[in-house]
Amino acid sequence: QVQLVESGGGLVQAGGSLRLSCVASVRPFSTYGMGWFRQAPGKERGFVAAISSSSGSTSYADSVKGRFTISRDNAKNTMYLQMNSLKPEDTAVYYCAVATDMRRVVRGTVNYWGQGTQVTVSS
Repeated sequence: QVQLVESGGGLVQAGGSLRLSCVASVRPFSTYGMGWFRQAPGKERGFVAAISSSSGSTSYADSVKGRFTISRDNAKNTMYLQMNSLKPEDTAVYYCAVATDMRRVVRGTVNYWGQGTQVTVSS
């Protein structure tokens, strides 16, 4: 059974930073595209960022470009999301996602989801 476990969420003031992690049990980890989505209260889940299996390509939602950085360490089966210059509108539950390639992640055609981690940005 595939498991995706997110961590690193929390409460931070506007302008602050957080680093999310996602450990995935999918095998072989290095062949899958991965990404992050988020869902704010009363809103649909939306795409945040994606990364290809080899880390050669990344994609970001316009709202986070220049502030968030996605990365992965295939040796550790772990993906990261470094979030800087956080804004109150970034407040949401952040979900880790895995798909057979990065393009599917971007489209939301996801094979596996994590349970989510809460990020709250205070003004």
